[in-house]
Amino acid sequence: MNDNYSYTFGKKVYDLSARTHVMGILNVTPDSFSDGGKFLKPADAAAHGKAMAEAGADFIDVGGASTRPGADEISVDEELNRVIPVIEKLAKEISVPISVDTYRAKVADEALNAGAVIVNDISAFGFDSAMAETIAKHNASAVAMHIKGTPKDMQVNPVYEDLTGEIIQYFENVAWKANVAGIKQVIIDPGIGFGKTVEHNLQILKNLALFKRLDSPIMIGVSRKSMIGKILNIDDVNDRHEGTITYNTIGILNGAHIIRVHDVIEGVRTAKLINAYKTA
Repeated sequence: MNDNYSYTFGKKVYDLSARTHVMGILNVTPDSFSDGGKFLKPADAAAHGKAMAEAGADFIDVGGASTRPGADEISVDEELNRVIPVIEKLAKEISVPISVDTYRAKVADEALNAGAVIVNDISAFGFDSAMAETIAKHNASAVAMHIKGTPKDMQVNPVYEDLTGEIIQYFENVAWKANVAGIKQVIIDPGIGFGKTVEHNLQILKNLALFKRLDSPIMIGVSRKSMIGKILNIDDVNDRHEGTITYNTIGILNGAHIIRVHDVIEGVRTAKLINAYKTA
């Protein structure tokens, strides 16, 4: 089992196994579940991305189409109009690797041309048959996430016979697809909140170490998610800081190499504290 992940992202080389890295979320959408509408202007979005980089984010993940539960699809052109100006501007201003959060190959292609070096695909190349080849063509990296269903229907009574086993099997198929296409660097994300109940999400966190058998770095995204709100009975998505920190802590202790967060300062501090504890 490998746990030596020295990965190259554009001009940056990160040893993902040496410490927990932090991906900052930059949603340029009007309807994302947490920060929708805050960064619609490219200048505002780029300024926020730059601030996250200065706060210690190792990656900036730019998304132009909401994938919250029940989200409607937007046109490819609309998604491009949202993300490309932001990625172009950020690529000129920061040295931190930029990721594009999309499941569409055309958007990925143009984003990678604009300066992104990672594609974060919630469908793990499943929604667009050209995605894997597009990522490989650019020699880019992929974050491949597990999802059951689509954003429109994923939270309608998700059922598993063997949660961990089914997700592992899914990622084994993803690894095969990536290998055939020629993608050299894949990071896996078990997809907390994407076709899972609260209980499923907790089981994933509890059993995260089991995914190490897949020999890929693991990313988790728990930031401000509904599972926190349901457990704590908190409707306000911006009042879930303690829950986010708690579950990121558990994830890091159980083997997460990257945490994807809205609040970068808290994420960076959490990662530093846990890493100091782990290496003591």
